[in-house]
Amino acid sequence: MTHSTNKSKTDKKLKPEPLVLPAGDKLLLHSCCAPCSGDVMNEIERSGIEYTILFYNPNIHPRKEYDLRKEENMRYAEKLNVPFIDLDYDKDNWFERIRGFENEPERGHRCTLCFDMRFERTALYAYEHGFSTICSTLGTSRWKDFNQINGSGERAASRYPDMAYWTHNWRKGGGSQRMLDVSKEEEFYQQEYCGCVYSLRDTNKHRMDQGRPPIRHGIKYYGKPETDYEAKALAAKEAQTDTDA
Repeated sequence: MTHSTNKSKTDKKLKPEPLVLPAGDKLLLHSCCAPCSGDVMNEIERSGIEYTILFYNPNIHPRKEYDLRKEENMRYAEKLNVPFIDLDYDKDNWFERIRGFENEPERGHRCTLCFDMRFERTALYAYEHGFSTICSTLGTSRWKDFNQINGSGERAASRYPDMAYWTHNWRKGGGSQRMLDVSKEEEFYQQEYCGCVYSLRDTNKHRMDQGRPPIRHGIKYYGKPETDYEAKALAAKEAQTDTDA
């Protein structure tokens, strides 16, 4: 009897309960990038939930970085045969929305404005196309404030009747590690900053203060040997210093 009970507990641990939507049976998943989305998509698939990916991220700068992130996300959606909605690069509206908050710190009010804009567009699309629940992969990243993201999502969903924002914490239950595992397995593009021009500005300033070269787009991929451009740049800088001396 004891052996049977232990086996039952083990089976339950190995086979987690399927996820359940807070409202209805159709999910519109706002996706920020492939690394943050990979495990989330896998978990939704495992639970048998009908869903569609929506890519609306006009904050991502420059265009090369935007295209890299979108194409990786599209590639994985196609692999899983998941519908992918591309609302394209609405950057002028984003800059107008953020005007006056360019020097806000990361996780500050500028980020709230950015989340609000992206979720409001997600909720509008959901309302127009019959989705009962919206959610986002933004909360997967440990660099983000989970409560800040949920607040923006809930405000956006509250604009429409019978719509819910799903506040499921994708980091828990091993989600953070699975995110890395999927990214390495799929060799997703590995971005090195949040996405917007101000995040890029502040990240590069921090790197320069450490004597590191600025970010180069399209260089790093999970699971692939890195092109050590930082080491090469530092060596070149040291060589130039020796020459000047």
